[in-house]
Amino acid sequence: MLDKDKEDIEIARNAKDIINQLAVFIRTAHIHDPGNVAVMTAVERFIATINPMIERGNVLTLDLVGEFFYLNESRVRYSMEYLLNFDFLVREFKRRGLGSVTINRKISPEDVQTFLKSFISCSYSGSPFDTLSDEMSKVDSLSVGPLKKIKEEGDVDVKKMVKKTYFNAVSFTKGVINKIKSGERVSLKKAKRVVESMVDMILEEEELLIGMTAIKDYDEYTYNHSVNVSILSVALGQRIGLSRKALTDLGLVALFHDIGKMEIPPEILNKPTNFNDDEWRVIKKHPFWGVRAILRLKGLDYTSVRTAIVAFEHHLNYDMSGYPKISRPLELDFYSKIVSLADQYDAMTSSRVYSRVPMAPDKALSIMLERAGTQLDPLLFKFFINMVGVFPIGTLVLLDTKELGLVYGGNTMFQDRPRVLVIIDSTGNRVKGDVVDLTEKNVSGKYLRTIVKTMDPNKYRINLAEYML
Repeated sequence: MLDKDKEDIEIARNAKDIINQLAVFIRTAHIHDPGNVAVMTAVERFIATINPMIERGNVLTLDLVGEFFYLNESRVRYSMEYLLNFDFLVREFKRRGLGSVTINRKISPEDVQTFLKSFISCSYSGSPFDTLSDEMSKVDSLSVGPLKKIKEEGDVDVKKMVKKTYFNAVSFTKGVINKIKSGERVSLKKAKRVVESMVDMILEEEELLIGMTAIKDYDEYTYNHSVNVSILSVALGQRIGLSRKALTDLGLVALFHDIGKMEIPPEILNKPTNFNDDEWRVIKKHPFWGVRAILRLKGLDYTSVRTAIVAFEHHLNYDMSGYPKISRPLELDFYSKIVSLADQYDAMTSSRVYSRVPMAPDKALSIMLERAGTQLDPLLFKFFINMVGVFPIGTLVLLDTKELGLVYGGNTMFQDRPRVLVIIDSTGNRVKGDVVDLTEKNVSGKYLRTIVKTMDPNKYRINLAEYML
């Protein structure tokens, strides 16, 4: 522990110099060719500062938040002598939509040259950050992340950001699967960027992003389901204390857990009635096909291997009673246990699962409760139900005031008293209602509203998307 503290102190001590040196060689490269001796001298000084820390097992992440830089989540304070270079770097990062630079292994002059050339040339692109990110995906030691907006625009803009993050992920997933189907070799590196934005959003706006998973798009089930499972898995991982890096890895493996289904013939996958025995045999092959698809991706590494493991294991079940059948019992990967929970919950509450009938969220949780200890990890399920609540976001509920409402947000302290968006008043009229807190009491200490029971939104022709979006 002491050694770790010493490392943190050394990183903090060097933080000003790291940012200053980064600004110096970028500034010099604006004047001279990147191969110029003045630029190379500045680059070598930067490398000499960075690499000794990396050799001792550190990962360095430089974030721009507002007008300030943070190194490994600690704000970097600087004196007047650094002011011009710091201001210059802030402006240059913002011009490119660049929010973070992460160094996770020793860097070479060639790595820095690639960054430098990409950094300068991308400013002439229509989408500079995407151009920079694409170029940096070729470099293993150094990665970049997008600029994050500070939440000062109000709830409406936050909701827009959440929607954008969600639908970008759905669009990306659809694009990747279509590319793989057409025989293209795809890298997981771009997927990592998409997942990182979801992780950031979950850390800031967990309820809103989980709320997006309640919206079930029939036509895009395959892609929405993959994103929903990724979001629910990351949210659960965050609840049990996983690091940001682990959350990104978990989100990535969850996003591709069902990739093997792309090989199932559409006439089977989209069949409107129950599957026969032969069709079930085909369905049960998708974990094998998932492994094969992932191992064909470009840049095979630890994360892609773990993605293949989860693709294989997510239907095995906690007690090995699922599929594919294996010759001897094994200990499920930790991520497989998480993804299995998220997968079952989203599948049961969607309208494109094998039963073709979407289940009310509370009913799905009651079935999962029965499966805890056999199909599902019982401890992780406790965390899961604590996360989604007794009445998950998107549940249609009847209140004792005869109002109908959608569960809009949870309550950790009072699981049966969430926040509810009233959509039908006590006289049966649709209203653009308020969000009410079911913990509110009157002067005599009695609750103003209480949930009587859950309802079927299809029966009332209620489109969740209309309200959740």
